[in-house]
Amino acid sequence: MKVQCVICDTIETIENDSLEAKRLRNRPIHTYMCEVCKDRITKRTNERAETGNFKLYRSKVEEEEW
Repeated sequence: MKVQCVICDTIETIENDSLEAKRLRNRPIHTYMCEVCKDRITKRTNERAETGNFKLYRSKVEEEEW
């Protein structure tokens, strides 16, 4: 399955049988983000969280996992 990253517009191919492909097919509102963009956003978010001026809102389930 060909997918396009929402941020950088790169086109990648993922397996048709993968869980992510199934989610994209069944729920079109879900968007695909490439690993490079995911890593960059995660890194920047963690940097901002460490400054203390950034409040990260999470759901109750995610807070229990932390």
